[in-house]
Amino acid sequence: MTLRCFLTRTLPAVCILAVLLLCGGCIHPKITIFPDETEPLKEFTLQGAGKEKILILSIKGFISDSPRGFLSKSSMVEEIVSQLKKAEKDKEIRAVVLEIDTPGGSATASDILYHEIMEYKKCSGAKIVAALMGVAASGGYYVALPADFILAHPTTITGSIGVVFLRPNVSGLMNKIGVEVDASKSGKNKDMGSPFRKATREEEQIVQNIIDELAGRFMSLATKHRKLNDQAREIITSARVFTAPEALSLGLVDRIGYLDDAIHEAAKLAGLPEDAKVVVYRRTEYPNDNLYNTSSTSKQGLPKISLIDLGLGDSVTPLRNGFYYLWLPGLDE
Repeated sequence: MTLRCFLTRTLPAVCILAVLLLCGGCIHPKITIFPDETEPLKEFTLQGAGKEKILILSIKGFISDSPRGFLSKSSMVEEIVSQLKKAEKDKEIRAVVLEIDTPGGSATASDILYHEIMEYKKCSGAKIVAALMGVAASGGYYVALPADFILAHPTTITGSIGVVFLRPNVSGLMNKIGVEVDASKSGKNKDMGSPFRKATREEEQIVQNIIDELAGRFMSLATKHRKLNDQAREIITSARVFTAPEALSLGLVDRIGYLDDAIHEAAKLAGLPEDAKVVVYRRTEYPNDNLYNTSSTSKQGLPKISLIDLGLGDSVTPLRNGFYYLWLPGLDE
C-alpha cells in the first residue's frame, strides 16, 4: 500500500477520534483521559411517589479514608460522608437503609463512618436500617451498629468482631541476600513494626495491648448497641465469622430477609406510608436503575471509553502497616 492510499484510508478515522476527544463533554460515546469525580451528587427516585423519602446508601468495598484506585481523588469515607451531609439538609428523608457489603477496613476509617452515621442519626432524627449483603464482617459490622434495625441477607457472612495488626516482614529474605538496614533511633521502640527485623517480645506485647484495646472498643460498642448477653459475648470474642442464622441466634441481627424487607422495616420504623419514595444519590442517571445498583460515580449513556483508568485500582486493596477491623478472606469478594 502506498503512503497516499494509507493516509486516504486512515485520516478520516483519526479526524473523527480527535473530534470525539475534543467534544467528549458534548456527545456520546464519551472518551475520557481521566475519570471525573467532580460532578455533584443528584437525587434519583427508584420507586414510590410519596412526599417522605427513604434513602439507600451503599457501603461497598474496602473501608478506607485513602483515595480509591490509581487516579481517584475521593475515598470511601469521603463519598459516604458527602451523601450523609446531603441527606441531612433534606427534611423529607425520614429513614436511611445502609446497604453494606464489605469485609471491613482500617480501624480508624471504620470508626469515622460509625461516628458520622451516629451524628447524622442524632441531627436528622431519621431511622437507620442496616441491610447486610454478601459480606458484612468486622468493620462492615462495626458501621452497622448505629442502626435501629439490622437485617441480614440469607447468605450473609458477618461477625469477625476483632482487630488484626498487619505488617510485612522481609527480614528472612534480606538475610538470604545479605542486605541489612540500620536504624538510628531516639528510643528502643522507635522503629517498632519495622519490616526489616523481627519484633522483640516487648514490642509484641505493646502491639497486643493496642489490639486488645481496639478490640475492647469494638466489643463494647457491639454490647451497647445489640445488648449482648454473656454467652453471646463469649462466642463472639473469638472474632470468628457467622452465617445469617448464627448471627440471628446470637443477637447480632434482628431478622433475615432481602433488601425489600429492609425498606419495609425502615418505612415501619419511621411511620411512613407505603408509597414513600425510595431514593439514591448518584452522579448521573442510570437507565433501568434499581435497588441493587451500588454505584454513585459512573456515567449515563453509551459505553464510556477510558484511556487511562482500567479499574485496576479497585482490585488492589491498599493494605499498609496498621490496625484493621477486617476479615482478611473477605478481600477476595
